[in-house]
Amino acid sequence: MKPLVLLDTPALYYRAFYSVPDSIVNDDGQPVNAVRGVLDTVAQMIRRFDSARVVATMDADWRPAFRTAIMPEYKAARVKDEDAGTEIPPELAGQLPILNRVLAAAGIPIAEVAGTEADDVIATMAAESTTPVIIVSPDRDLLALIDADTDVSVLRPRKGGEWESVTQADLPSAYGVPDGPRYRELAALRGDPSDGLPGAPGIGEKTAATLLANFGSLESIIKAAKAGVKTGGLSPKRAATIIDVEDTLYKTLEVMRCLTDVDHRVDLSAVPNRFDRASVLAAAEGQNIRRSVDNLIGALESAGGGSETAGSSADNSHPGESRADGPGINDARAEQDGTPPLAQSSTAPGSARGPSSETGRSGGAAGTWVQSRLVGFDLETTGVDPATARIVTAAFVDSATQTRTWLADPGIDIPESARAVHGITTEYAQANGAPAAAVVTELCDEFAALKDEGAVVVGHNVVYDLSVMAAEVARHRPDIDFASIIPTIVDTFVLDKHIDPYRRGKRTLVDTAKTYRVDLLDAHDAAADALAALDISRALAEKSTEIAGLSNGEIMSAQAEWKRSQAAGLQAWLRKKGNAEAVVDGSWPMP
Repeated sequence: MKPLVLLDTPALYYRAFYSVPDSIVNDDGQPVNAVRGVLDTVAQMIRRFDSARVVATMDADWRPAFRTAIMPEYKAARVKDEDAGTEIPPELAGQLPILNRVLAAAGIPIAEVAGTEADDVIATMAAESTTPVIIVSPDRDLLALIDADTDVSVLRPRKGGEWESVTQADLPSAYGVPDGPRYRELAALRGDPSDGLPGAPGIGEKTAATLLANFGSLESIIKAAKAGVKTGGLSPKRAATIIDVEDTLYKTLEVMRCLTDVDHRVDLSAVPNRFDRASVLAAAEGQNIRRSVDNLIGALESAGGGSETAGSSADNSHPGESRADGPGINDARAEQDGTPPLAQSSTAPGSARGPSSETGRSGGAAGTWVQSRLVGFDLETTGVDPATARIVTAAFVDSATQTRTWLADPGIDIPESARAVHGITTEYAQANGAPAAAVVTELCDEFAALKDEGAVVVGHNVVYDLSVMAAEVARHRPDIDFASIIPTIVDTFVLDKHIDPYRRGKRTLVDTAKTYRVDLLDAHDAAADALAALDISRALAEKSTEIAGLSNGEIMSAQAEWKRSQAAGLQAWLRKKGNAEAVVDGSWPMP
């Protein structure tokens, strides 16, 4: 049986809440950054361990009475609302029901037990499991549960989007202790002010490790201190300190000890539960988390989680699809949404659809470009100048509702103006993104594969995206001739202006989507924008028999001519309006 992955969900949603941009909001204007961050992490874990056996543990009581009875100061400093006794900011509290609905619909058990913390549920499940257990948490206290005999390890997030796996074999070199129980004693000596645990004044982690290595246990250290031992790092001053706080140390140790017998009511042998794709999508409706939800669905299907909805399948990947060997270029999100990992995306309910690639356009024989595999493409970047802009996120979305997404660390700061558009901060990209060169390499591989297949890549104002790609390739992979790997391109911006040249108003993707009644679920999300461009291209083919009847070669030549004509017209208009030196580049599909 595959490993059991236990999520310390409160620690994960706090981490996401404070690291994912709070500009990500749902239709009601409520932040959903924590929801996106957690869902992207869940998907990443499923892929990393190729296991849908995931349980989301929760705090039913983050300051349990049995712990505050031992130490009243336990987490007391965190209380934000004395009447409610809570530490959860209201902007985060409102997100938890959304998160719970999505997790439940996805078949991921939510485990919480009255009067206990998530740590107690995790400890109980780890003790009961008959398979390897991976605890996913940034909380160091859970290192105390590591056990080689029962194969319990902890996965902790690290800088740069990496994850650190800590097993019992890692504890001696990392913390100077041999096992989980000794780590708990080290933590008791060191203390944790954020939890109201004082420890022994003047004794830090290294000193605590030295004392434990020399005396074997906290109890032995205290006995040695009382006996007047002055060796093994136990100076008279330290000995006096330890004797003075003996009672506090034992109370701290007891407060930190996790219960292993709570009634969580989850049948571990039955995990994962089967999920209902329709219910998952319904739970995401209006929440601006579609990218993260699609990512989660794809991860569950790839790991064999199964779906109760007819027509779903786990066997729908293509080359370069998700991997189970740890976080990499396509696994780096946070929807998430982050920035999001590689996902398998489903068609949005209610999205407008033109003719499919199988049926061609209505009313006659279809041109070859309409019959080809259509793949939407979009980039979100650091700026508007393609020569200097760097890739932040990228997406390919094809007509079979498959999605591939990338999050890159662009290597430069993301300006506030760009962050306000796509919601990705410099810190988030640095922590979760893959190196820019690696992302550029994978994108080139995808372009080359699509060209070899004879596919058609669709984008809106794709000149910008391809120009950014060309600049990034020159920057990171000058050995690649990018122009030679570009497949057939369909630019919905150029086609729309050709079909309807005199329509007033803007022709941004948002406005064009409205014109053709195409749903754009999450504007300035690369995957959502790519999907919208794909749908617009089908609507344009349905509207224009001229366009739909063109072959791949003809559509390329036609767009190049139309773009030159459009640019010349705009240039003439600008000069007529007084800008005598205006120059509009008519190059297509890129300069």
